[in-house]
Amino acid sequence: MNFRLRRPIPWGKIMKITFSQILIGIMVSSIAYSSPIKAQGILNKKVNVTLSNTTMLEALQYLQKNNNVKFIYSSSSLDADKHFSLDINNQTLKTVLDQVFKNNGINYDVMNDRVVLEKKAATAPTVNTTEPGVVITEQAAANVTITGKVTDNTGQPVPGATVTEKGTTNGITTGVDGGYKLSVAGPQSVIVVQFIGYAKKEVVVGDQTVINVVLTEDVKTINEVVVVGYGTQKRTTVTGAISSVKANDLQDQQVTRVDDALKGRVTGVSVVQSSGSPGSSPQIRVRGITSRQNSDPLYVIDGIVVDNGGLDNVNPNDVESIDVLKDASAAIYGSRSSNGVIIVTTKKGKKGDAQISYNGYVGIQSPVSKPKLTNATQYATLRNESLTNDGKAALFANPASYGTGTNWQNEIFEGNAIIHNHNLSISGASDKANYYTSFGYLDQQGVVMPSISGYKKFNFTVNTSYKLKKWLTVGENFTYAYSKNKAFGNTNSVFGGPLSSALNLDPITPVTVNNVSGQPNQGDYANANIIRNAQGLPYGISGYVGQEITNPFAYAQTIAGNYNDATNLLGSAFVEVEPIRGLKIRSQISAKQAYYGSDAFTPLYYLNSSTSNTTTSQVTAYNRNLTWNWDNTATYTRSFGKHNLTALVGTSAQKTTSSGLQGTFLGEPVGSLDDASINFALPAANRIAASALGLDAVQPHTLASYFGRVTYDYDQKYLFSGIIRRDGSSKFGSNNVYGVFPAGQIGYVMSREDWFPKNSFVDFFKLRASYGSVGNEMALQPFRYAATIGSGRNAVFGDQVYIGYSPNAPANPNLKWEETHTTDIGFDATLLNNLSVTVDVYRKLTKGMLQQVSLPSYAGFSDQPYDNVGDMENKGIELSLGYNNKIGDFSYNVGGNISYNKNTVLSLGNQIDHFTLGTVQSSTYEIGRVTPGQPLGEFYGFKELGVFHSQAEINAYTKNGQLIQPNAKPGDFKWQDTDGDGKITQADRQFLGNPLPTFTYGINLSANYKNFDFKLFGQGVWGNKIYQAYRRLDIPAANYPIEALNAWTTANSGSNYPRLSDADPNNNFKNPSNFYLQNGAYFRIKTLQLGYSLPAAWLKAADVKRVRVFLSSNNLVTITGYKGYDPEISGGIDMGIYPQARTFMAGLDITL
Repeated sequence: MNFRLRRPIPWGKIMKITFSQILIGIMVSSIAYSSPIKAQGILNKKVNVTLSNTTMLEALQYLQKNNNVKFIYSSSSLDADKHFSLDINNQTLKTVLDQVFKNNGINYDVMNDRVVLEKKAATAPTVNTTEPGVVITEQAAANVTITGKVTDNTGQPVPGATVTEKGTTNGITTGVDGGYKLSVAGPQSVIVVQFIGYAKKEVVVGDQTVINVVLTEDVKTINEVVVVGYGTQKRTTVTGAISSVKANDLQDQQVTRVDDALKGRVTGVSVVQSSGSPGSSPQIRVRGITSRQNSDPLYVIDGIVVDNGGLDNVNPNDVESIDVLKDASAAIYGSRSSNGVIIVTTKKGKKGDAQISYNGYVGIQSPVSKPKLTNATQYATLRNESLTNDGKAALFANPASYGTGTNWQNEIFEGNAIIHNHNLSISGASDKANYYTSFGYLDQQGVVMPSISGYKKFNFTVNTSYKLKKWLTVGENFTYAYSKNKAFGNTNSVFGGPLSSALNLDPITPVTVNNVSGQPNQGDYANANIIRNAQGLPYGISGYVGQEITNPFAYAQTIAGNYNDATNLLGSAFVEVEPIRGLKIRSQISAKQAYYGSDAFTPLYYLNSSTSNTTTSQVTAYNRNLTWNWDNTATYTRSFGKHNLTALVGTSAQKTTSSGLQGTFLGEPVGSLDDASINFALPAANRIAASALGLDAVQPHTLASYFGRVTYDYDQKYLFSGIIRRDGSSKFGSNNVYGVFPAGQIGYVMSREDWFPKNSFVDFFKLRASYGSVGNEMALQPFRYAATIGSGRNAVFGDQVYIGYSPNAPANPNLKWEETHTTDIGFDATLLNNLSVTVDVYRKLTKGMLQQVSLPSYAGFSDQPYDNVGDMENKGIELSLGYNNKIGDFSYNVGGNISYNKNTVLSLGNQIDHFTLGTVQSSTYEIGRVTPGQPLGEFYGFKELGVFHSQAEINAYTKNGQLIQPNAKPGDFKWQDTDGDGKITQADRQFLGNPLPTFTYGINLSANYKNFDFKLFGQGVWGNKIYQAYRRLDIPAANYPIEALNAWTTANSGSNYPRLSDADPNNNFKNPSNFYLQNGAYFRIKTLQLGYSLPAAWLKAADVKRVRVFLSSNNLVTITGYKGYDPEISGGIDMGIYPQARTFMAGLDITL
């Protein structure tokens, strides 16, 4: 005999008990109907029944069909042999049911809009809630009957939870009070309790007859709902490649930026820190680089499209979720989505009492590592060696007399830099209102010279919504952020300030000089503008190395007090109406106002003969950016039978205006920014005003859009989504103002098929595929299609100078957006109930890359025009794994992901074989090239094959009997003759390595034992090279890396490190070559944390919900073969990058 579930158990019955149900906001409207009032309403429903000689089953079917009453029952509980007649008119359903079941041993109850029938006997019906509506076998003969109640960790009942006997189909669902009754085979049986949003729990029956089960939130299933742009979707029915980071992933993590939350956590997303300087932002790439102009993803915060600086507004503690659209699902944002879309949703209040939360920590920062350099004795020894190799006399008679000298790195680095962060939030919600308010403050000292390196930031956020009517909701989101950054300067440039100097300044020069007469360059100290310390001692000036390599402490005085600041306002207001059930019409208007300012003063100074200033200057600048959006959408959702449909249509309008101004004031009679003032009486020629953005100082940009999306599924089994968007942009030529971006996605949840094995190794399995066309409007600045007019084309006729104007570049009315065609095939699976697996294979083909094309000089233009030329491809594979389990009081979660991406430039347009990427050090050769068939920007240069150890080896390196390197000497590099022409020329350069990682990966481990919690998170990359350009061996007298102690000499002729030489006739150090390349692979433990939560019993009397203390470390360990400061380098070229700090923190979390 079989049991039949006539109607699926309604998930709307779910009470408000878990965080996951807040994410599934679409269900909230059903909550109110699970009350006794609803039940009473159903039982009081008036019905009409006229039946003759009928059975119980026929009577129920009649009521269900003719009176719209829904039942849940087991056919075996009905007496099939008993017949009776009914003739009832306009009576309540309760009256009818009382008469039908009178003396028949059947109880009934109302669960939401269903009437649930069960026998008064102990045996309970079997219900398979994982496959609603299917026929399953009747429970086996049982020896033990158990009862109990399922609750959450707050003690609230969990209705609709599935309670099954492990290894069988015997099971039941909990009632409205969370109660259940189930008969099992015996004491050896194991019951399994599951419910959406909670971790599965298993209990051995043993000698128990009452088993109460407490479910805890499941990190894995918390991702049940994802944001897909202008709406949400259930994770189980999503057909696109969308990765998510939820609030639980960020909870108890000490990150200072939202970007940090993505690093190593999301497959296909590369997050590379551009600098470890406080306040610096990372470079983010989604599935590789798609453009030479701009590969930044689009950012959307609470429905507001912002530029990449928009994430600076958001406090990480305010984040509810981050969803990354990586494939055709991004097409809903059309012309701005080819680089992926990152959607940030901030927190809202949770229903219940007001909640006050504080999170804060204080920490100590220090540099992770320092390159090893020579000390003063070693330096003097190597300088003598270099001079001798050049045929000159040794400079230092007694190198040992200089001792260790000055360790400039130790001098500039701060091993105890302070960081402290504090966040306070107040939130709550009721049936009618929802509010969330937060305050955040961050103060971070730099680990390099904190006097000129530091960052402060203040955040304020308010999110509210109000349900004014059953059909009308209004709300707003507002964020204010102010930040101030000490103007440390460029941290990854050839002469990048303190870091570059610390790496290259000789260790013989002291920090300060007590006795000028003992210095080799006494004349330098006679300059009136020499920089002195607070005690009046002059800072040391090198008598050996020149150019812009100066004393870092003297340099710090020249920028002391200079700063950059930013004020960001981000706000939106919306109104949403539901005129009919299932149709929601929403209008949202939003604005982002950003002010970026700077104030810098340059005093009189003399740092060395190459670096000095004889006129004071104050430069004050600001840039203002205003963007407003108006979005209007209509969303209709309907379910009929097993068909589920959601249709979205919408319009969007955006306008961005940028303006800026810069003022320069020369000759102010002061020595610092504190004393500087623009009000000094200065000659007119000393007061210079200029636009920061050009002559007009205003750059407007507008965008008008129309879009739609349809998602459909049948029985959550067969899935489809279609997207189309039409964008019109003011950035493009008259022939291509508008573009259309379509996408299609399909999915198949195989595990929902009747034939799919139940209780098998695979619990859930979904196949999906997508294809779409997306664009890159952000790759271009406004007016590039037009022939803008520029000045400076002056002419002289006789003794008169005439001011001339002409077009900067020719117009291009055919200019249009870059277009990327993206294909994705993947699957999502859950194995053994605990192991989740997601795999994606993708291809992104970018066509019509925007780039400047060369024109001959006789064309008469000062600039090169833009055109759509060139194609590029990214191909890759992504794998994500997650496993969670619980053993007694110990629970743990292990997650990992790895991504592979291969970037290839396919073409660069007609008759273009490469683009160059600029030079480093003192070489005239470019460091990299963009060439078809190669990754974008691969390193390009000479390949050294080792060192000539003897003249015999030089003589043996020939082509057709001729020496290939006739001028080489023992100890010089042997260069590869790539083209085989018998000589070393620029034609022998070749591709040397890829600055882009081939693999990125991350691991995450969390565990809980009673009140203790532990977290470990690590990430890394593999397959990339780093060009170590800070090794300035091409500059005479610059300090040496420690490896130079093994340089070739006649006494060390077996070395493969080239001989030292200032003249460097073989270009051992000037040529860009693989000598400067190192393996950029690394693995870093980003977070290691141990926390303890005070027992709830201790806090109850004080009416405190949670108190947690923790110890944490960021960047604790970095495993790498790279010998520079930091292997995490944007662009792969290290010219002395500001290193990331290792941080140790102690913190406190309190919730009231």
